[in-house]
This record gives sequence, C-alpha cells and structure tokens, in this order.
Amino acid sequence: MLKIDTNTFNPQILYVGDCYTNEPRIGENHHHDFIELSIIYEGHVKYNIEGREVILNRGDMLVLNPGVRHFDIAEPGMKNIQIHIGFRNFTLAGFPRNTFPFKETVLRRNQTNSKILPICAEILREKSEENPGYDLILKTYVMQLIIQILREAEPEQIQTSGLKLSMEEFEKQQIVNEIIHYMEKHHTEDVSLSTLSETMYISPAYISRVFKEETGDSPIHYLIKIRLEKAFVLLKDGRFTVKEAAKLVGYNDAYYFSKLFKKHYGFPPSKILQRTS
Repeated sequence: MLKIDTNTFNPQILYVGDCYTNEPRIGENHHHDFIELSIIYEGHVKYNIEGREVILNRGDMLVLNPGVRHFDIAEPGMKNIQIHIGFRNFTLAGFPRNTFPFKETVLRRNQTNSKILPICAEILREKSEENPGYDLILKTYVMQLIIQILREAEPEQIQTSGLKLSMEEFEKQQIVNEIIHYMEKHHTEDVSLSTLSETMYISPAYISRVFKEETGDSPIHYLIKIRLEKAFVLLKDGRFTVKEAAKLVGYNDAYYFSKLFKKHYGFPPSKILQRTS
C-alpha cells in the first residue's frame, strides 16, 4: 500500500498551468528534474514518451518522473485542454524521493468513477478567478489531486521491483522525514545543526550527509526555504509588514530576511505587498 507521511507531506508546487490547443503542433522533446502531472481535461492528443507514441483522451494523464523525455503532438483535427503541474519535495514511504512508483507513465481513468477531473475543474476555476489567496488554494487542490491519483491506483499499476528502498535506505529516509517534521514545527526557533543533532541523537556530520543525499539540500538551506515559503503566504495575506512577517518566521533582522527572500524568489518581499494593496 502506498503511504504518505502526513507530517512531512508538503510538496513544493513549481507551476500550475493550463494549455489550450486547437491547431496542429509538435512540442519540444524535453524532460524535467522534478515530477510533472499532465492531465487531458478536454479532447485528445498524441504524446511521444521516450520514443513511444500514445493517444491520450479526456481523463487520461501522464505521471512524468524526473528524467522522462516527452513531447506532445497535436495532429490536424485534434483539440485539447491540458493541465500541467510541476512539483518536487514529494516522498512515499519506502520509495525514492520525487518518484511516483507506477509501471507506466500513462494512467487511464474511468471517467464515471474517477474524481480526478472534478478536482481539475476546481483548479481551473481558481486559476481563472484569481481571488485573494488563490495560489494557496491551488496548492491545496494539487495536494488533493496527488492523493486521489494514489487512491485510484490499481495494485497491478505499482512498480515495486527495483524501486523499493533497502532497509538502510528506508531508515535514512525516516531520519530525514523526522528532521523535516522538526523543522516545520520549530521553524520560528533558533534551529541549527547542533540543535538537530541534540534532538535526533545523531552526529551533525551524519545529519548533513544523509539530508543532502535524500533532498539535494543542506538542512539549514532547507529550513530557510520553509521559512521563506511561510513568509510568502503571510505577505500574500496582506495583514503583515515585511518586518512582521520576517519575525513571525524566525528572522529578527528584516534586512537579512529581505536579502534571502529576493535571492529565493527573484524579487523583494515588498513587491508582494504592492500587489495586495
């Protein structure tokens, strides 16, 4: 059974986009270093996935793990609406990080029973209306979509051979999940490698190495991202100044916070306040 750790389930949503095609086109062959979900919301389209062509119809989807090359082909007469969602920081217990353990990239859905398209309808509605806080609502729907895809998966669709982690790898994953859970819960406090070491009863060097292997990030850089993402939500709310948001996520120095924010998002936190005013 596929299991999500509810304490650490917090995927980083990179984009949620909808694409309408009503004329012949051939997309560019590409791949990602994150997971992408591509759902056919209306119509039909052809995809080339690692050299294999397949026709996708309404309700079908692609679950594209990192490194899977693909492009779409709209032939004459083909019209479609697709929803593309990119995200990372996703883990299923016992499987490698940022991996959906499906045997096939293409998932077919029974339209009468599946809840996938109704969730997609809500995603499109939120995107079009852009009401205050819509990006946070979008993330909620994406998380719901991920869970629904896992719920609707048939046992024969799951790939366990060659993907399941060894006991040693699983233990490392559990350690990292506990560290992430701790940082999510205590991100406003003075968290350091020493703090984590004392809490986990593990040496700082081992924590750094294992965390880097699992996430590609250092624990402290990961903590910074947690703080900045939470600050982004606070600023979008419009009720807090930059200084107040900084303090609420653990930074007493608003100038230092602003530098970190701009480096991460590419624009200063004050720009969010300008959008909400």
